[in-house]
Amino acid sequence: MAAKSVERMLNVIMTIGSRRRIDRAKLFAVIPDYAQAPSEQAAERMFERDKAAILDLGLPLVTDRDLFDENTVYYRIDAAESGAVLDLTTEEYTVLLAASRAWDDAAAGGAARRVRSKLLSLGHDADPDLLRRTPRGAVESLPVLTPLLEAVTSARSVRFVYRGTHGAPAERTVEPWVVGVHDGHWYVHGWDLDRAAPRVFRASRIESFPAQGAPATQPRPEHTDLSSVLEKMHDSDDQSVAVLDAAPYKALDLRDRAGAALDEERVELPSLPRPAARRLVLGDVRWVELVEPSAWRRELGEVLSAIAETHSGEPDTAAVDAATVRPAPRIRTTPTGNDLLSRLISEASYVMSRGEADLGELADALGITEKQLVTDLQVLFVCGDMGTGWEDLIEAEWEHGTVRVRNAEPLRRALRLSAVEVTALLAGLAALEPSAGQAESIVAGARRKLLAGLGEVPDAGAIDADGTARGSEAPPTRAELADAAASDEMASRTADRAETVLAAVHHALRADEDSQESRLTIRYSSADRAGTSVRRVRPLRIETDGARSYLLAECELAGGERRFRLDRIVEVLPDGTPPQRAEPSTGPALEGRVDGEVWVRLDPPGRWVAESFDAAELRDGQDDVTFARLDRPVRAALVDAVLESAGAVEVLSPRDLRDTIVTVAQAAAGRHHEPQPLV
Repeated sequence: MAAKSVERMLNVIMTIGSRRRIDRAKLFAVIPDYAQAPSEQAAERMFERDKAAILDLGLPLVTDRDLFDENTVYYRIDAAESGAVLDLTTEEYTVLLAASRAWDDAAAGGAARRVRSKLLSLGHDADPDLLRRTPRGAVESLPVLTPLLEAVTSARSVRFVYRGTHGAPAERTVEPWVVGVHDGHWYVHGWDLDRAAPRVFRASRIESFPAQGAPATQPRPEHTDLSSVLEKMHDSDDQSVAVLDAAPYKALDLRDRAGAALDEERVELPSLPRPAARRLVLGDVRWVELVEPSAWRRELGEVLSAIAETHSGEPDTAAVDAATVRPAPRIRTTPTGNDLLSRLISEASYVMSRGEADLGELADALGITEKQLVTDLQVLFVCGDMGTGWEDLIEAEWEHGTVRVRNAEPLRRALRLSAVEVTALLAGLAALEPSAGQAESIVAGARRKLLAGLGEVPDAGAIDADGTARGSEAPPTRAELADAAASDEMASRTADRAETVLAAVHHALRADEDSQESRLTIRYSSADRAGTSVRRVRPLRIETDGARSYLLAECELAGGERRFRLDRIVEVLPDGTPPQRAEPSTGPALEGRVDGEVWVRLDPPGRWVAESFDAAELRDGQDDVTFARLDRPVRAALVDAVLESAGAVEVLSPRDLRDTIVTVAQAAAGRHHEPQPLV
């Protein structure tokens, strides 16, 4: 939508909103673009497009017919709906603002861009202390998300180019049932029209902007759980209870699954399919030994020996040079007219509700530059109520860094969130909640109010409590939404130790930075060395990155700022506990990052490694092989990923990293060659 169209729609909103109502004929006469249209039909088409865009924006534009003359049509903006769309407390508004920042606006598309603007239109002030303590989130942000979410809520098909684990990219036509996040990544589950069967697609592997197609025709399942669908992909008739010996304070994910104590050495996993159990154990095999079942144990030893043997020989680096460089997908999203229009209205509403606003602070709140904000204000300056002449335009000032907006009362209103925009906020809340700590109840309250407001949003049945978009034959009842929210809250709660750690961290974040209460003594289990360390830290903030949460803190032992994964802080120790470094490692050095670049060879089952480590370059070789260049990857994480891939990933260079993998794989294989009877 061009800037001229944005100005026209702003004039339409101001002209209709400045009076109780206005008839269609007068509206067409005073709006220049309608009056100067080449024909009455052209003006009609232009107005219908504008009207649809205004309704999509969330403004309650109402059409009335004259009681005595049906040919006379009036338009008004419903004053009864001019109040706040969401009745939020200051704390709830603050966590929603934090959730809106979990999305990368440039990557995620229109839904992410509009959400922050619409929140500002609510007229609330954030709690700066709570905003500082609320985790800074990072939901996987992809330009394909908005059209996928819109396809679910509108029950239409989409076409896109998809690169699966096998073969070249191909166009797929899908009727999406579910769009949601699992383990920090977005997935689409729906009916694949080309395969005539249900399929799951990882959103990051979509290589074109999804184009909306025909209305969906395939009946949607009444209940579709994304986690269950993904777990079934690793299903097998060979299921059993895996028994492990584990190093104390290590293999924390496995311990959580087993419900085992941090220092317990014998761990028993719940019954799992063999492929799923093998991947879980291989991912932590540096710290564990699989005892039973014996057949799984032998297989694990064989896999590890094969990994060591592969990395002992000379790599085929010539294949990398012969491979074809894969161009990066260029999926661009540009701001739409509705993105700009929602921002203009929100800027005016925000400033008028406060009398004035600081130019820099307003630009920061919107996530735009001061130069862009001034450009926005210049647009407001030339718009207004066209029914009373050019003298009744909006007054906008920004001299000396202070913004004032007057004569724009029709814009002083809250903009209603669409179903897709609610999805963006719910997904952001889901990303922040595991690290919310004592703010968890505030997050839950904000979620409940978002869900309660869905009853008045078109296609409300398309949103689940965790921010997942889905399809349904009928919108859920309020009771069903409440149950879903309660279930989500229970599922998202971490183990007791994690809640204890979070409570202590939030207490320290609230304390005065010069006080003893702002310091914590923690036991930390690092991924790159045996044992644990004891550290005295001053928490600065919590950050989230996909499925992981981190504590940024000043560390006395390190003499500077360090980043600690929250789930590896195993306990908070009493004040006065002396700091202690981890025991010196007896195995290969796995600390820090690999200097320079790493080339890896990926078979189809191992292509997830390129995504997990954000490959800087991809090349396509023969026989479905992919080569990936990783720039300075975390050493321990990459070694664990190679082992977890069960032979589907080979490090080609550097040589010293290959040697490290040989040493680690041989040591793990040696622990699994001889059967160990249960005692």
